[in-house]
Amino acid sequence: MATSPEPQSTEPPAPEPTTRPDDHDDAPPLGSRYQRLDAAAVRLSTATLQDRIRSRFPDRGLWEVCGELLAMVDEVSTDSGISRRRVRLARVLSRLGVLALVAFMVGAIGLAAADIMSTPDALTPVDWLPLIETIINDLVFVGIAVFFLVAVPERLERARVLRLLHRLRSLAHVIDMHQLTKVPERLERGSRADGGLDLTRGELTHYLDYCTEMLSLVGKTAALFAEDTTDGDVLDAVEGMETLTSDMARKVWQKIAVIQTQGA
Repeated sequence: MATSPEPQSTEPPAPEPTTRPDDHDDAPPLGSRYQRLDAAAVRLSTATLQDRIRSRFPDRGLWEVCGELLAMVDEVSTDSGISRRRVRLARVLSRLGVLALVAFMVGAIGLAAADIMSTPDALTPVDWLPLIETIINDLVFVGIAVFFLVAVPERLERARVLRLLHRLRSLAHVIDMHQLTKVPERLERGSRADGGLDLTRGELTHYLDYCTEMLSLVGKTAALFAEDTTDGDVLDAVEGMETLTSDMARKVWQKIAVIQTQGA
């Protein structure tokens, strides 16, 4: 069976760093180009893989699954989406709330201090104790409120990321379903009507190889979330995704090894 030639993939260009991406001292140096996973490179690799799958297997649904993965990469790497806008709005509101609380606290303490300084001789040292206690209590309550307001955007961002990672996990299982029935034993049965695959041994090898590449790109898409966060829940979810896709790809490579052994 004649097949169309597979287009050659090109290595994505390395991004040119202009500013330090993080505000901490252990961030990648400005001159480094290979210490940070680039979302544009992941997208280019995914788009190239989709074109390769479509050119070789236009009548199969695998290239459409790769299109779903490409859309996920775009969603991860851009600031669009209702959830991302909600997180940005919550971050702005929380900062305004913190500023309002701090201004209220400073104003209250300033008014109390001005009132005391206006009649310094009327107060004894014992009279200062209730005022000091009130100031301490207000500082504690304001500190708790500030901590809560600052944590709200982080919790919303964590929830958004975990929802996207859940969708990536589902996509990985969809890819695994596409290769699940592609077993070497069905090569001998002929057409699909007879329980076969309508694929040659070489085509089945390419099909399974595409599945492993897609699983690897699913793991890389999940790893994009780990670039700008130190949240433990997010990092654990990303690590779980990488483990899941690696285990799935390992099973596919076992099939490829069997096909190559049978064809030798």
